[in-house]
Amino acid sequence: MKPSPFEYLAARDIDEALGALGEHDGEAKVLAGGQSLVPAMNFRLATPSLLVDLNRIEGHASVHEDGDELVVQALVRHRDLEVPVADDATAVLLARMSHLVGHLPIRVRGTFAGSIAHADPAAEWCMVALALDATIVARSIRGTRRIAAGDFFEGLFTTALANDEIITEVRLPLLPDAVTGFREKSQTAGDFATVATVASCRLDDGIVSNVRLAVAGAASTPVRARRAESLLDGQEATPEALAVAARAAAEDVDPISDATCSADYRRHLVEVLSRRALDDALGAAS
Repeated sequence: MKPSPFEYLAARDIDEALGALGEHDGEAKVLAGGQSLVPAMNFRLATPSLLVDLNRIEGHASVHEDGDELVVQALVRHRDLEVPVADDATAVLLARMSHLVGHLPIRVRGTFAGSIAHADPAAEWCMVALALDATIVARSIRGTRRIAAGDFFEGLFTTALANDEIITEVRLPLLPDAVTGFREKSQTAGDFATVATVASCRLDDGIVSNVRLAVAGAASTPVRARRAESLLDGQEATPEALAVAARAAAEDVDPISDATCSADYRRHLVEVLSRRALDDALGAAS
């Protein structure tokens, strides 16, 4: 199929793009990487009257440190993250995860911010944004908003982003004293994850602290395993403690059944992969 007719604007700067979005009252879409939007338009699941292309805008494709945060701007491609830009657990984690985002053509064109805006519940970047308490910076002609990741993902492909807003950057906290782990199960290489988990924590004299654990692919949004975090925080890093936390993460999700697998199997994957992500992080610490 082909998309329905639409107008096209190659914005010269961010203000022109924001002005066009404001004028079209929810009928315009933003094009950065287009790896999700263009297929949706071809199947007429998305029928914008105007496509606002950001790719000619300069000054919005940087990954850099700003104080105690790592800033990922709007036009940063997945592949731009494959080499850590800082000697920090956050940058190293992004580099490790980026190799598993889709296939090479997707990583070359797709953007980190676009993945956040699309809000696929199985997407790696949405999960890591939630796990690390990222801040999503959104601009419109009305001004700039800073939205906590915990408030951003509202449902299946649904976010707190308004129709006239563009994500100009995502700010993730630097984790200088943390260790991280990541595990993913997909049907084939490059597919969206059936289930993925990411963990971050500190280990001091065998005691685990500052635990963060999030899950993708198990619900209509990425999920933060808060009870699992609290059960592990302050405990010795024993196999039993990790198993208790992983079991809590699995008990607290409400997974779906689909053509890929059953809800029971997804719950099982949450437990197994949560344990492995925690093992991965703590193994790096030791």
